[in-house]
Amino acid sequence: MDENGSLTERFEKDRTRLRAVAYRMLGSVTEADDAVQETWLRLSRTADAHAHEEGEERGDGDAPAGIENLTGWLTTVVSRVCLNMLRARENRREDPLDAYVPDPDAAPEDGRDPEEEALLADSVGVALLVVLDTLTHAERLAFVLHDMFAVPFDEIGPLIERTPAATRQLASRARRRVRGVAPAPGADLPRRRQVVEAFLAATRGGNFDALVSLLHPDVVLHADRTVVPTPEPVVVRGAATVARGAMAATGRALFTGPALIDGTAGLVMAPGGRLFLALVFTVTGGLITAIDVIAEPERLRHLDITVLDGDPSGPHEE
Repeated sequence: MDENGSLTERFEKDRTRLRAVAYRMLGSVTEADDAVQETWLRLSRTADAHAHEEGEERGDGDAPAGIENLTGWLTTVVSRVCLNMLRARENRREDPLDAYVPDPDAAPEDGRDPEEEALLADSVGVALLVVLDTLTHAERLAFVLHDMFAVPFDEIGPLIERTPAATRQLASRARRRVRGVAPAPGADLPRRRQVVEAFLAATRGGNFDALVSLLHPDVVLHADRTVVPTPEPVVVRGAATVARGAMAATGRALFTGPALIDGTAGLVMAPGGRLFLALVFTVTGGLITAIDVIAEPERLRHLDITVLDGDPSGPHEE
C-alpha cells in the first residue's frame, strides 16, 4: 500500500466514498455513518493484529500487510457491514412505519440532521431509494457496487457467494426493476412531471399561492385511513383547503421526491429510505384535479414505483 500519510488520513480520503456506498445500501444517514465507523474499527483492529504478529507497536501510519488497494479493501468491508445490517433489519420489518417518519419540529435524539438527510436523499433520488429497498440484498449490492461505483463483478461475487456471471445477472435484474415499465401511453409525462415537481417545490417552500395556482378550484384529495391516521378515509375538497393541508406537511415534504407511479408522474415519501406514502395525481389541462394519498401497506405494495427517465441518479449502462 502507498503509505503517504497516516492510516487515519488514508481512511479519511475514502470516507466520502464509503459513506456514499453505505447510504445507497441502507437508505439511512445514521445507519450509513454507523457502517463507516464499523469499517474504520475493523481496519484499525486488523492493523493492530498485524503489528502484534510482528511484535511491534503499531504507529498511526502502519497499515495491515497484504492490502495493496486500501480503497478496494475498505469498499469490500463496508459492503459486508451493510449486508449484515440489512439482514438484521429484516427482524424489524414489522415495526410501524410511523417510527421512521421524522418530526420536523423535534431535534433528533441521535444527533442526525434532518435537512442533511433530506439533501442526501435528493442527491441520490428518493424514488431510487424506494426501488432499492424492494430488491433482494444480493441484487442491491450488485447494482449499487457495479452500476454506481464501477466495482467489477469478479470482486462483488465473493461478497454474496456468487460467480461473476451470476452477479452480473443480479445487477441486470435490479437495473430492469429500477427502470421499470414504459410510461402510460398518452399520459403527457413531461407536463405531468412539471406539475408534480412544482407541487413539491411549493410544498417544501411553504408557498401557499403557488400551490393554489397548481390546483383546480374543485380539486379533490383522498387520503386512506393510514395517512393521518383516522377511522375512515379522509376526503378534502377545494384548492385552498388542499393547499392548507399541504402546508402542514412541509416537514415531511423534505423526504419526498418525484417517481414514476403506475406509469405516470407522482411523489413518494421515504424517510430512512423506506416507502411511507405515495401521492398519485390526476392532471387535466395543466391543473391538478385529484390527489390520491396512499399509505396503507397493502396498497403501497401493489404500486409499480420506478425512477423517472432523465433522473441523473438512475442506473448507468454497463
